[in-house]
Amino acid sequence: MSAPGAGLPAHPGLAGGPVYLDYNATTPVDPRVTAAMWPYLSDFFGNPSSSHPYSQEPQRALAEARAKVAALLGAGPGEIVFTGSGSEADLLALRGAVLASSRPHPHVIAQATEHPAVLETCRALERLHGARVTILPVDADGLVTPAELAAALTEDTVLVSVMAANNETGALQPITELAALVHERGALFHCDAAQAVGKIPLRVGELGVDLLTVVGHKMYAPKGAAALYVRDGVRLEPVVYGGGQERGLRAGTENVALTVALGTAAQLAAAELADGAPARFAALRDDLHQRLTASLPGRVHLNGPETNRLPNTLNVSIDGVLGHELLAAVGQLAASTGSACHSGTHTPSPVLTAMGLDRDRALGALRLSLGRWTTAGDIETAAAALTQAAAAQ
Repeated sequence: MSAPGAGLPAHPGLAGGPVYLDYNATTPVDPRVTAAMWPYLSDFFGNPSSSHPYSQEPQRALAEARAKVAALLGAGPGEIVFTGSGSEADLLALRGAVLASSRPHPHVIAQATEHPAVLETCRALERLHGARVTILPVDADGLVTPAELAAALTEDTVLVSVMAANNETGALQPITELAALVHERGALFHCDAAQAVGKIPLRVGELGVDLLTVVGHKMYAPKGAAALYVRDGVRLEPVVYGGGQERGLRAGTENVALTVALGTAAQLAAAELADGAPARFAALRDDLHQRLTASLPGRVHLNGPETNRLPNTLNVSIDGVLGHELLAAVGQLAASTGSACHSGTHTPSPVLTAMGLDRDRALGALRLSLGRWTTAGDIETAAAALTQAAAAQ
């Protein structure tokens, strides 16, 4: 079995278990992240808002973590607001923009394959705050077309939210072009970049976004650590009221340990990107795809764009199988399907159906997402196990 990235410490949580190809769902916490955060759980307990010596190290660590997240995004440290989850960051962006707007009839635009954190917030804005919401369709690759967005924009549009990369297919949206259209009409642009940050280079200035969501547990930090980039000058209504922490947008004593973890994860991600990690992931992903198509000729179909996608993500449907049944038969692999189970009945992924896939193809989908500890040997094992199980069905 070939080794993952050079100098990468072994991960105890993966030792002896199934091949893990569900990195888009969550990532193992990097041991270097765990080591960095531990002193702030054990020794440096002070409140960073206090003025005595016990607060000094937490204050310093908080500022350093903010600077590391900002550096990964090409932002200023003062533009980073720490939150408790990506869903909270999305809520702060969408609700915050609508409530801070002076428009009497605020209009929000999202697109059909957004994460539920965005779509459900849009529904709540309609229900609770009288907003009007437009959900844009996507094409067969799961992409928003600039023409569709341009036609939907109105003088009442407050904010447009389009994700950087889809969590199921890895499809990369044309964020720079979309954001430019939105700014021409005087609205704000939010990008949920939970799946993209750390996997591909992202610079907020080049993207032209006003708000961008970062999620720690998608980039080897613990769950409960996230952030929202808020461009200087953007006004938002706070998501939590109280003592004025996080620019007054998210009150509450900061979780210094998790913030340190997120900062360390951002620093490691920046180094990994500079070391060519996207190309390594793309090579492994393509090897997995090629092995499956060669072993199951004519039965494997790629879902989403062939090139314009995350380097670590492969979403395929296999003719004649149901994704959840196939994975249940492959005990040596941990991955996800394109369906959801409700009361024992599986329904197709809304992402895949929005792209126009029929029910059978959507139910046959597998999402295979690679990460920091994926090796060439893992790919060989996964391909062989999936082929054997699919051939038997």
